[in-house]
Amino acid sequence: MPTYTYRCPNCGSFDLVRPMAQADAQARCPDCGSEGRRVYGAPALRAMEAKLRRALDAGERSADAPEVVTSVPSRAADRRRGRATRYTTDPRHARLPRP
Repeated sequence: MPTYTYRCPNCGSFDLVRPMAQADAQARCPDCGSEGRRVYGAPALRAMEAKLRRALDAGERSADAPEVVTSVPSRAADRRRGRATRYTTDPRHARLPRP
Protein backbone atom coordinates (compact mmCIF):
# COMPACT_ATOMS: atom_id res chain seq x y z
CA MET A 1 0.00 0.00 0.00
CA PRO A 2 1.27 3.52 -0.75
CA THR A 3 2.27 6.08 1.85
CA TYR A 4 0.62 9.51 1.68
CA THR A 5 1.64 12.73 3.41
CA TYR A 6 -0.96 14.90 5.12
CA ARG A 7 -0.63 18.29 6.83
CA CYS A 8 -2.27 19.10 10.15
CA PRO A 9 -2.96 22.84 10.69
CA ASN A 10 -1.69 22.53 14.27
CA CYS A 11 1.07 19.89 14.29
CA GLY A 12 2.53 19.89 10.77
CA SER A 13 2.87 16.98 8.37
CA PHE A 14 2.35 13.28 9.05
CA ASP A 15 2.38 10.13 6.89
CA LEU A 16 -0.31 7.48 6.55
CA VAL A 17 -0.30 4.15 4.76
CA ARG A 18 -3.71 3.69 3.16
CA PRO A 19 -5.34 2.21 0.06
CA MET A 20 -5.29 4.28 -3.14
CA ALA A 21 -9.08 4.57 -3.04
CA GLN A 22 -8.78 6.57 0.21
CA ALA A 23 -5.87 8.78 -0.90
CA ASP A 24 -7.91 11.99 -1.34
CA ALA A 25 -9.97 11.61 1.82
CA GLN A 26 -9.02 13.85 4.73
CA ALA A 27 -7.25 12.18 7.63
CA ARG A 28 -7.16 12.80 11.35
CA CYS A 29 -3.84 13.91 12.84
CA PRO A 30 -2.44 11.15 15.07
CA ASP A 31 -1.28 13.74 17.66
CA CYS A 32 -4.18 16.19 18.08
CA GLY A 33 -7.05 14.65 16.08
CA SER A 34 -7.53 17.66 13.77
CA GLU A 35 -8.47 17.12 10.14
CA GLY A 36 -5.41 17.00 7.89
CA ARG A 37 -5.31 17.66 4.15
CA ARG A 38 -3.25 15.68 1.69
CA VAL A 39 0.06 17.19 0.57
CA TYR A 40 1.05 16.44 -3.03
CA GLY A 41 4.73 15.94 -3.72
CA ALA A 42 7.15 14.20 -6.03
CA PRO A 43 6.70 10.43 -6.37
CA ALA A 44 9.14 8.07 -4.70
CA LEU A 45 11.56 6.99 -7.42
CA ARG A 46 13.43 4.31 -5.54
CA ALA A 47 12.58 1.56 -8.01
CA MET A 48 14.21 3.12 -11.08
CA GLU A 49 17.24 1.66 -12.84
CA ALA A 50 20.62 2.40 -11.26
CA LYS A 51 22.02 4.00 -14.45
CA LEU A 52 19.05 6.34 -14.76
CA ARG A 53 19.23 7.26 -11.07
CA ARG A 54 22.98 8.07 -11.39
CA ALA A 55 22.29 10.23 -14.46
CA LEU A 56 19.52 12.14 -12.68
CA ASP A 57 21.70 12.61 -9.59
CA ALA A 58 24.61 13.87 -11.71
CA GLY A 59 22.32 16.31 -13.50
CA GLU A 60 20.98 17.57 -10.19
CA ARG A 61 24.49 18.04 -8.77
CA SER A 62 25.69 19.87 -11.87
CA ALA A 63 22.83 22.38 -11.61
CA ASP A 64 24.35 23.78 -8.40
CA ALA A 65 28.04 23.27 -9.09
CA PRO A 66 28.81 22.47 -12.73
CA GLU A 67 32.20 21.00 -13.50
CA VAL A 68 34.38 23.46 -15.42
CA VAL A 69 36.59 22.03 -18.13
CA THR A 70 39.84 23.94 -18.63
CA SER A 71 41.39 21.85 -21.39
CA VAL A 72 40.57 19.31 -24.07
CA PRO A 73 41.04 15.73 -22.84
CA SER A 74 44.18 14.06 -24.12
CA ARG A 75 43.97 11.38 -26.75
CA ALA A 76 45.90 8.97 -24.51
CA ALA A 77 43.31 9.32 -21.72
CA ASP A 78 40.52 8.67 -24.21
CA ARG A 79 42.27 5.60 -25.58
CA ARG A 80 42.60 4.20 -22.07
CA ARG A 81 38.82 4.64 -21.68
CA GLY A 82 38.28 2.90 -25.01
CA ARG A 83 36.93 5.82 -27.01
CA ALA A 84 38.26 8.21 -29.61
CA THR A 85 38.54 11.95 -29.02
CA ARG A 86 35.83 13.73 -30.98
CA TYR A 87 36.59 17.08 -32.55
CA THR A 88 33.95 19.35 -33.95
CA THR A 89 33.90 20.59 -37.52
CA ASP A 90 31.19 23.17 -36.89
CA PRO A 91 32.67 26.64 -37.66
CA ARG A 92 30.43 28.25 -34.99
CA HIS A 93 32.35 26.39 -32.29
CA ALA A 94 35.52 28.32 -33.20
CA ARG A 95 33.83 31.51 -31.95
CA LEU A 96 33.11 30.08 -28.49
CA PRO A 97 35.15 31.59 -25.62
CA ARG A 98 38.26 29.67 -24.63
CA PRO A 99 39.77 29.44 -21.13
